[in-house]
Amino acid sequence: MTTDRQRRFGDLADDIAARLPDREGLVFGASRYTFREIAARIDEAARRLIAVGVGHGEHVALWLNNSDDWIFVAFAVQKIGAVLVPINTRFRSRDLSYVLAQSDSVFLITHDRSGPVDYAGMVREAVTLPAAGDTVRDPRYPLLRRVILLGQSPQPGTVDWASLAEPAAHVSADHLANRARAVDPLATAFIMYTSGTTGFPKGVVRTHELVRNVEERAALMAITADDTILNYLPLFHAFGLSEGAWMSLVTGARQIVTRGFDPEESLDLIEKERVTIVHGFEAHMKGLAEAQEAKPRDVSSLRTGIFAAGMLSATPVVRHGMRALAPLKNLSGFGMTETWIGVGLSSLDDDETHRSEASGWPGRSYELRIVDDGSGEVLGPGVAGELQVRGWAVMTEYYKKPAETAATFTEDGWFRTGDAAMWLADGCLRFLGRYKDMLKVGGENVDPMETEGLLLEHPAVQQVAVVGLPDERLGEVAVAYVECRFGGHDRRRRRGRPLPRQGRQLQAAAARGVRRGLSDDRIGQDQEGRPARGRPQAIRGVRLAGGARSMIVVSSSLPNGFEVRRVQAEQGMGFVK
Repeated sequence: MTTDRQRRFGDLADDIAARLPDREGLVFGASRYTFREIAARIDEAARRLIAVGVGHGEHVALWLNNSDDWIFVAFAVQKIGAVLVPINTRFRSRDLSYVLAQSDSVFLITHDRSGPVDYAGMVREAVTLPAAGDTVRDPRYPLLRRVILLGQSPQPGTVDWASLAEPAAHVSADHLANRARAVDPLATAFIMYTSGTTGFPKGVVRTHELVRNVEERAALMAITADDTILNYLPLFHAFGLSEGAWMSLVTGARQIVTRGFDPEESLDLIEKERVTIVHGFEAHMKGLAEAQEAKPRDVSSLRTGIFAAGMLSATPVVRHGMRALAPLKNLSGFGMTETWIGVGLSSLDDDETHRSEASGWPGRSYELRIVDDGSGEVLGPGVAGELQVRGWAVMTEYYKKPAETAATFTEDGWFRTGDAAMWLADGCLRFLGRYKDMLKVGGENVDPMETEGLLLEHPAVQQVAVVGLPDERLGEVAVAYVECRFGGHDRRRRRGRPLPRQGRQLQAAAARGVRRGLSDDRIGQDQEGRPARGRPQAIRGVRLAGGARSMIVVSSSLPNGFEVRRVQAEQGMGFVK
């Protein structure tokens, strides 16, 4: 839906509530809300924020897991003209300290506890809370004034969210409306911190203009109030926030939010709630497809969703998912926090090849070019280079990082993505991986995703990451970390000896090896399940995914061939033996 006026995020709930007041708009666990109720809950949260003293333009850090409260508080922050700072819920005290200080956050809103995680305890490790009262005076955070906890009972030195209901009742509707009207659509709406590949994360500054980006994609994907979106992606990241929370309020589609991704739970919800839209990365597609094959559900309601498929490692996963989750018509695409979603996006009428082997057509709000990293020459179809992007939806800065901001843009205003891509002959984009992660084997560039794609096609491979290892003779060589499926046919591999034919296939794939970064608790994937960006700090520090007992390591480091070594789990980490 588009309007003549330029909408702000704070307008979305009111607009959709006026149009579809009694339509169910949000489901979280046993809680269900109509759009009228969502708008009312956002207004109630906004009054509480005003009552506790949140001012126009002040930065509010939100450190909550996926929940209905996340939706209400986040939109309330933006409705009253404050700046939302979503914080990754996998961060711990050290990461929290950095973001609070670097973002100039004035308020921190978090859980007291969520499941086994003691968020209040981590806050106390990071911030010196007052012995009396609730005003923070920690010199490490000169702007931080209060920590607000959502929980069962008040805690010393913090503000209890529930206790704000009484003072909020004295905030008039007119006062709230005046705060909302004063918000400039071009003002900063939120600062989202990228995971970063080296050093600390950078805060990407974004404005309310991104509402338009979501409206454009809603039209391209034909999303309407008849759709139901299943959102298991983190709301603190671009994908889940944009394609779940924002898309629901822009279109009137119902959103079902879960605390995280569980393929069994997700498939049950798809069947029960008649879900039409799911999004994700290859880890989500893989998990859903395997769980559906193991225990089929009725997924006939599925219509579409974005699952990036350009990388060679993703293609077999997406093709598998196409079959297992039919009639889902997945769309491929490209986006990042700095450019937002839809730099590239498939069309609903694209064939299977374009939806599994490409990254979509250039978005209507973007200019794209692919350049040679050395010469800066603009490249034509079939030649890999760095993808660069320009357009109104591209960020203008990293918060308080002028040097990093300047280095990210060319002199003529193109954003350097740092990603490798190429044009197909018909003008479709294909994302290939992180440009700087190309292996240089004996002076030759090696495609960064090809080995992983080949290995993933093998029935004995659960997941894989290929990284570079320094080599005196060739400069660097490929090493593949392979988590194996443990089954009856795999008993010999358990003893460290791959089956002959399987071993040859692993070796052949490694000969075309690439390098990929390793992060978080899944091999080669970040906290959202995306391919991780950046090279690892050390070859030996790879975490075994899902409690895996061991992995096969295939290395092309021997002068006359390959070696296959086993990696055993030691205190949750894998080390080359």
